[in-house]
Amino acid sequence: MDTNNIYSTQICDMMNIGIVVLDKDFKIHYWNRWMELHSGIMPGSIVGSNLFDFFPNLNNPKFIRNCKSLFTFGNYYFLSQKLHHFIFPFKPVSASEFQFEHMQQSGSIFPIRNDKNEIQYICIAVHDVTELVAYEQKLIEMTKRDVLTGIYNRRYLEERMKDEFEKHTRYRRTLSLIVLDLDHFKGINDTCGHQYGDYILKSIVAIVKPCLRTVDVFARYGGEEFCCLLPETDIDAATRVAERLKDAVSAQEYFFQNTLIKVTISLGVAEACENTRTIDALFKNADDALYEAKKNGRNRVVVAKS
Repeated sequence: MDTNNIYSTQICDMMNIGIVVLDKDFKIHYWNRWMELHSGIMPGSIVGSNLFDFFPNLNNPKFIRNCKSLFTFGNYYFLSQKLHHFIFPFKPVSASEFQFEHMQQSGSIFPIRNDKNEIQYICIAVHDVTELVAYEQKLIEMTKRDVLTGIYNRRYLEERMKDEFEKHTRYRRTLSLIVLDLDHFKGINDTCGHQYGDYILKSIVAIVKPCLRTVDVFARYGGEEFCCLLPETDIDAATRVAERLKDAVSAQEYFFQNTLIKVTISLGVAEACENTRTIDALFKNADDALYEAKKNGRNRVVVAKS
């Protein structure tokens, strides 16, 4: 046996990437240890077989065209995780808060030439990038979240408001917005301190969040002001949601140094209608309604005039 071949095989089996060697007919000539571990398929069971018999997901015009191009022109082809997510449907091995059905992979395909400089095989190299993708998603998610409460921040809210308002305008879908504000929150901060004020804010979030749907966008707009963007929701349904939020918050009791503290919220509700030409107008309507709720005694819901 060729000594170089022995060395190459041993090196490829120790590498932390997948190595697959194919001929022009997509017959598998080499299947390294990494591929065996993640696929559960022994080399003896797959070498000599057609790749598509085991992985029909690769039997598509684009993959076939790119592989044939390598044999013809000897070029190099990169398989991006951002476009394909995975090459081979293996189970992920790294644990993260983001659940992936398949291992996230990037890869490359390149030609293998013989002594006559003729392209005899092509090689697919597969990299597990699941942890990197999970880390990237975590960073992206962090940019959407309010540091204190963990809910969405103002920047993300404004992006979603724009998207949902475009859907409302284009498809005439109902859309409502609730703006809510904690009553007398400055007094809580002044009397109990900012740490206790932060505790109250997080507690309000814990009360409000379960009252909303997963499709709703609950965000901290700033300070003690929050917004609930409600897609596919008319003004009547949004008002019922607002009343439910008000009652849930006012029912909660807090104690600071054995003193009972009651926390309430005021809410303004508005629906995007024919007269609401912009997302800023929708927000202003809800915010004006909130101002009316504050002015008229707090701990109440006021619906914006259409």
